[in-house]
Amino acid sequence: QVQVLESGGGLVQAGGSLRLSCAASGGTFSRHAVAWFRQAPGKEREIVAAIDRSGDNRYYVGSVKGRFTISRDNAETTVDLQMSSLKPEDTAVYYCATKRTNTYNRYYTQQGDYDYWGQGTQVTVSS
Repeated sequence: QVQVLESGGGLVQAGGSLRLSCAASGGTFSRHAVAWFRQAPGKEREIVAAIDRSGDNRYYVGSVKGRFTISRDNAETTVDLQMSSLKPEDTAVYYCATKRTNTYNRYYTQQGDYDYWGQGTQVTVSS
């Protein structure tokens, strides 16, 4: 059973930066595609960024393009989300999700694609 744990959330002023980290245990992490989702109060959960097994192919939702970067280190079994130029509308609980897949170079953007989820980490951006 894969266990997923997020860390790095917190409170930051608008324009600031945060780095979220997703660690996975209990499985071969390099066999998993990974994504970050977020859910703001009163809103549905949405995809933020996704990365394939190779780390070479990435997806970003339009609202974070140019500000967020997803990356992975399969040796360290972590996937990070570097968030810069943060805005109050980025305030949400951020979730890491993983999907075991035999496909090396494909990312996934739908919540239903993912098998394992973390508990979430709160990111609050003050204006």
